[in-house]
Amino acid sequence: MIEITEVAKKAGIPEKHLEQYGKYMAKINLDIRKELGERKGKLVLVTATNPTPAGEGKTTNSIGLSMALNAIGHKTVVTLREPSLGPVFGVKGGAAGGGKSRVLPFEQINLMFTSDFPAVSAAHNLLSAMIDNYIHHEKEPEIDVRRVYWPRNLDMNDRALRKVIVALGGPFDGFPREDSFDITAASEVMAILVL
Repeated sequence: MIEITEVAKKAGIPEKHLEQYGKYMAKINLDIRKELGERKGKLVLVTATNPTPAGEGKTTNSIGLSMALNAIGHKTVVTLREPSLGPVFGVKGGAAGGGKSRVLPFEQINLMFTSDFPAVSAAHNLLSAMIDNYIHHEKEPEIDVRRVYWPRNLDMNDRALRKVIVALGGPFDGFPREDSFDITAASEVMAILVL
């Protein structure tokens, strides 16, 4: 693997704009936009691909396309989202490509990467707890728990948690009701972060 500082240098990104996560991963500070100014280029957006039986999907196609364009002389960069842990332990694979078209360091990327997903899960679940606390203390205006839908969040494809009963144990443990867990990638907080 090439160190992330070298990768950034090849892409024209000065090291001062990197927030490094070890030798091989980094986030780019958005202040770089002020330094780079307006740039023209083309954007290829891969929004949906049916994966093959071998698992090649959006990530593998995106990486392969970027590698191919670079090989024929174009200066390209591929941007991917952090893969969800949900499919990692399921049948879909690691959502980080495959074969020679995969993101490295593979294990780190699939196990927390830069910790954005845990932060989104924590923020989402804090909102869930705040709603429950609000209901528990019967603040005005009243919240009808039969009509409010704000599921819990966990970045794991755990079928047993898709539909659950919560708040059993008495009046201090909340209002018993059906609830559910979504994977982090499906969180409304994640949607806000993406935007």
